[in-house]
Amino acid sequence: MKILHLISGGDTGGAKTHVISLLKELQKHIDVQLVCFMEGEFSKDARRAGIDIQIFEQKSRIDFAAIKQLINKIKNEKYDIIHSHGARANFISAILKIFLDMTVITTIHSDYKLDDFLGNYFKNVLFRKTNAISLRLIDYFIGVSDNFKEMLIHRGFPEEKIFSVYNGIDFNETISYRDRKDFLKQYDIGYKEEEILIGIMARLDPVKGIKVFLEGASKAYTKNKNLRFLIAGEGEEKQKLKRYSEELGINDITHFLGFVSNPYDFFNAIDINTLTSYSESFPFVILEGARMKKTAISTSVGGIKDMICHGETGYLFNVGDSDALGRFLVKLAVDEKQRIMMGEKFYTYVKKHFSTETMAAKHIEIYREVIKRKG
Repeated sequence: MKILHLISGGDTGGAKTHVISLLKELQKHIDVQLVCFMEGEFSKDARRAGIDIQIFEQKSRIDFAAIKQLINKIKNEKYDIIHSHGARANFISAILKIFLDMTVITTIHSDYKLDDFLGNYFKNVLFRKTNAISLRLIDYFIGVSDNFKEMLIHRGFPEEKIFSVYNGIDFNETISYRDRKDFLKQYDIGYKEEEILIGIMARLDPVKGIKVFLEGASKAYTKNKNLRFLIAGEGEEKQKLKRYSEELGINDITHFLGFVSNPYDFFNAIDINTLTSYSESFPFVILEGARMKKTAISTSVGGIKDMICHGETGYLFNVGDSDALGRFLVKLAVDEKQRIMMGEKFYTYVKKHFSTETMAAKHIEIYREVIKRKG
């Protein structure tokens, strides 16, 4: 079995973590290679993880010289399956199918109708439409939650061609992180032992619902003055969100950290992990928090309800409901014993059900099934 994975190489966040984690585990069992279309942090991290990676640099999205190189590579090295990740890789895979008799699988990491491509409005519309067309030309689909599988079925994709595999995290990998006070000192944040640090790590984009986080934070702070709020991430909404925190009167106790290179530094520093997105698949920021035994409060979107057991390993609330978020923050803030107990249970549950070993094994099952169907 020989599988070629394609990704643009400019990816960050969950898709980046997913692909690197998946290939790192898959290469222990089958022959896999990764092709990117640009150099960047993604390719550097992939190499550091020991992944077999090759760059076919595209000067633009319609640079067909790179695609010609890729066609020659596939013909010469005889892959069984092409597995694409993201809009650019999907577009290239659709082109490859014109020239090659290849089976293509794509992983749906996010709702492709809501994907945000950095740039102007026209580019966003163009790339979303191009991706939507490309997806219709691809053979098989893997959603990173059952919820995403149902989304694809609802949008008219053939049910028999859709699989679901939840994201996984490597519990065998040694992780390092900084001491809480040392991490906070980097951002000139003072810290007192009685303070409770509540965090969210997300792209500062409307779909991530950071305004809801700030509203919930404001409501919780009126009940508990020991709360402090940390926001890790960059995005076009940053200045607007800072102004909103001023309007809510919580700018002095809300800290915008920007991009945090080691997520475990952040998750070690906070007491409660949150997510306020309007749309998600199966976010790594919840898994990474669980790896650090941090309970989570999150909107009940995507596959999150399959990860968080409400009232047992965390709390779920409806999209946009800042009142519920505020109540749950206050409830956990005053009960350290409950926070620790829920964090321990969350760690145990995630380790059992959402490991990289499980994720890779399910992918291998899918590859075998697809090859079998092709005969």
